[in-house]
Amino acid sequence: MKWIPGYRSDDVEDRRGQGGGGFSSGGVGMLFTLFKLFGLPGVLIGGAIMFFGSGLLSSGGSESRAVPREGAQAAQPGDGSDFVAYVFDDVQKTWQGVFSEHNERYQGAKLILFSDATRTGCGTGQAVMGPFYCPLDTRVYIDLSFYQELKQRFGAPGDFAQAYVIAHEVGHHVQHLLGYDEKVQRAAKAQQTGADALSVRLELQADCFAGLWAKASARRDQLDPGDIDEALTAAQAIGDDKLQKQGQGRVTPETWTHGSSAQRARWFKRGYELGTIDGCDTFTASKL
Repeated sequence: MKWIPGYRSDDVEDRRGQGGGGFSSGGVGMLFTLFKLFGLPGVLIGGAIMFFGSGLLSSGGSESRAVPREGAQAAQPGDGSDFVAYVFDDVQKTWQGVFSEHNERYQGAKLILFSDATRTGCGTGQAVMGPFYCPLDTRVYIDLSFYQELKQRFGAPGDFAQAYVIAHEVGHHVQHLLGYDEKVQRAAKAQQTGADALSVRLELQADCFAGLWAKASARRDQLDPGDIDEALTAAQAIGDDKLQKQGQGRVTPETWTHGSSAQRARWFKRGYELGTIDGCDTFTASKL
């Protein structure tokens, strides 16, 4: 992907190294997989919301004791923060344009970089849960060590695999602005579980929204050869069926939260091919 090294963003806050405890980086891969396997990622505990992000937030546990710094994030050479800052701003600029085309105003999110654990509007966020979006404070949270897990443990290397993760989480913010998450929350419990659950449809729509951004990037000639393949590899690597088979030796669709590898890749590709919000309507799709 073509981007600007050393990029800084006023919408990125860097809390790394500010304490807060959490798990060591060595346990991130195993615990992340366990959360994926048993349907906990995407659940924001507190009773107010369900299945908005990509990680579990607990209302208990260690809180970050440091006072967050507001304002611009200073990039550190080689740590990847400048890349995610660039991608985050680029994704949001794309959505500003999309909303403007529909005569709507896009209200931006913020990106929080943290290490191990941090405070969020949804409780305590921890690195072991993977990247996530909290609708209560409209912020995306990521511990950049996740990208090492994505590359080494899940076999999805490349800068556009990383970009896909950011675009997916911003997709949850777009869903929040459009009211999709509220509809899922209010739905009957019978619609909240299984391979066809509304939570799965919510996640697949976020994948599709990531594809929509990728399409806009291609139109601006920002993509390098192989970028789309990197994103598709990442989407397939974290499909529920693949993670379940790796972790427990069998696939149990009734516990899915994000969709199968094939579904995640299919909806990202659909967003890339169509490049429209209407094309990403997973909720009326008869087949995921």
